[in-house]
Order: sequence, then structure tokens, then C-alpha cells
Amino acid sequence: MKNQFIVIEGNIGAGKTTLATMLAREWDARLMLEEFAENSFLPLFYENPEKYAFPLELSFLGERFEQLKKILVKSDLFNPIVVADYYILKSLLFAKVNLPEHEYQLFHKLFYLIFDSFPKPDLIVYLNSSVQDLQKNIKKRGRPYELNIKDEYLENLQRNYMEAFRTEPDIPVLLINTSNKDFVADLSYFERIRTEIQKARPLGLYIFDL
Repeated sequence: MKNQFIVIEGNIGAGKTTLATMLAREWDARLMLEEFAENSFLPLFYENPEKYAFPLELSFLGERFEQLKKILVKSDLFNPIVVADYYILKSLLFAKVNLPEHEYQLFHKLFYLIFDSFPKPDLIVYLNSSVQDLQKNIKKRGRPYELNIKDEYLENLQRNYMEAFRTEPDIPVLLINTSNKDFVADLSYFERIRTEIQKARPLGLYIFDL
């Protein structure tokens, strides 16, 4: 398989971790999952975003940097495929949504001191779900600090992801429309997704909608 560093991205509640885990199991790949559960700033941010947005984004950037350094910088000849449930670029996207302009400009400078030193993925798979489906998944998994997320916040994140893909022309993006679909319950749908990901892809944005 030519795509050896594959990133599963998407909005909050899109199913990134679930799909990444299923794919890593299929390919016996190294799995890189975002370690957000240990971030003590996250529940504080949802209670008081103005106060805690900047320390939250800095802490996430530091954690993602450390994790990427451990996994991606060290190659594994016997297990070369890496499947991740996030791309470090999401730090910049969330900062753009969560921070006021003057803080965002500072974060932007710090981010690019780190970003250019890491390998880019061979393929980004973006799970494109409706806000209604995202809210349904958020409520289903029941993390208390997520239950009051507004539709507008999710819509804003969605727009920022789409804008970011247009500014990253050297990374292929496979956009999968997952609204009203369940790749966990419907394994035939998962198989179609897996097959599509395995194909060698030229640059550009591709839409998979079956």
C-alpha cells in the first residue's frame, strides 16, 4: 500500500477514533490516537472558554508535538503503516475558532515553528457528517463537558477544515460523506471505505459518497 501515513480527520463526534482503530486492526498498523482525555484544561475550557482557550490550545499543541515526535520520527521497517485519528494542523484550526485575533496570531507563529519539522501524511481522510449526526454522536458518547456544544461551533469548525484543505494542495484529501451512515454496524460500507483508502491517489480533493 503506497499510503503509509494515513490521517483520519473530522469534526467533533465524526467517528475519527473508531475508524482509525478499525483500519489499524485491518492492516496491523501502528495506531496514533489523540490523548485528549488527560488534558485538564478541556473541561475548564467548556466552562469558561474566554479564560482557558489559550492555555488549552498551547497544551494540545505541546502534547501533539511530543506524540508525533515519538511515533513518526522513529521509523519501523516491520510495521511501516501509521494510522492517526488527528493531524497536527487541527491545532491551528481550533485555535482560529477559539482564540481572539491577537492570541491567534501569536499561536500561529508558534505553530509553524513546529509544523514544518514533521512529515506530512500521504492521505487525509475527512469524515464529513451533518451537524445533526455530530450532535447525536456527542450525546451518545456522553462526555459531560461536550454536551453543551452549540451547532454554530461545529459549523464553524467544519468551515475551517474545508478552508484548510484548500491551502494544503500537496496533501491528497479523501472526503467521505458519512451522514446517515454507520461503518461500524454496516461492515460492507467499512470495506468500501477501506478499499478506497488503499488506492494510490494523486493530489487533490476527492469525494466518496456511497
